Amino acid sequence: MNKQGVLVIGSSNLDLVVTAKRFPKPGETIFGKKFEMFPGGKGANQAVCAARLGCKTSFIGKMGNDEFREKLSVILIEAGVDINNLFIDENEHTGTALITVDERGQNQIIVISGSNMMLSPQDIISKSELFLNTAVVLTQLEIPIDTVVQSAKLARKNNAIFILNPAPAASLPEDILPLIDFITPNENELELLSGVTTNDDSSIKLAAEKLLKKGIKNVIVTLGDRGSMLINESTIKHFPVSKVKVVDSTAAGDAFNGALASSLSEGHSIEESIEFANKVASIAVTRMGAQSSMPYLNEIKDLHIV
Repeated sequence: MNKQGVLVIGSSNLDLVVTAKRFPKPGETIFGKKFEMFPGGKGANQAVCAARLGCKTSFIGKMGNDEFREKLSVILIEAGVDINNLFIDENEHTGTALITVDERGQNQIIVISGSNMMLSPQDIISKSELFLNTAVVLTQLEIPIDTVVQSAKLARKNNAIFILNPAPAASLPEDILPLIDFITPNENELELLSGVTTNDDSSIKLAAEKLLKKGIKNVIVTLGDRGSMLINESTIKHFPVSKVKVVDSTAAGDAFNGALASSLSEGHSIEESIEFANKVASIAVTRMGAQSSMPYLNEIKDLHIV
């Protein structure tokens, strides 16, 4: 059987979002404009993105036995994500994120991990059979790092492409680096991982090359409205994006990663997949919310950008 589809291993949160003219200063109280609840969490966001793009998508995560889990599960199922391998923790609440968005579309986020940090390496081992026929495994850093490492090991053992979105920014153990086929940091995350200050393309290249020397095969740096850069042993290439009106940048990185994984799972080239991911992320930032901002494949085609 040919390998197909994407297995996303990661977090799920209910996002509590407040929009305001600006962010409050420390100790200051301001009036917000609007309050809404959105399904979120980097893992679930990326799974919804891949599924809406028509990709066979499975999700492994851990939620609490509460109302938030019920809300999040419905959204995942409606998007077409297989959640039959979701774990339920009886002692921890489902993850939550508190998000403030200003009038420029910039955001500040506080994540309360809850059950997400209870997803263990043993949980992943118990689902080893899912890796057998999966083309791409995608993880982030809102779950324990030991669980991410175990996921990378099983991906390598089963010849699946392993993508790590190193967000939120955190140091990585050396033993995971040679297992990473694609790492997708933003500039801040790249600085933390490499120890190199990034302020232009030259310094980004230098920082990425430090990661390549440690065994990572491809570094894809997301640059917001400047697009993204691919750096590997044979290529250094910038991929620009079209200018759009940013409404909410909350899930831009998740849209990029979900689309990248989806495209790679279908056998498209690295460059084709990055261009596609840029386009999907450009649509996502024009909409409010995380999972709710993810476009369907037909929407992208209708806009003539596939």
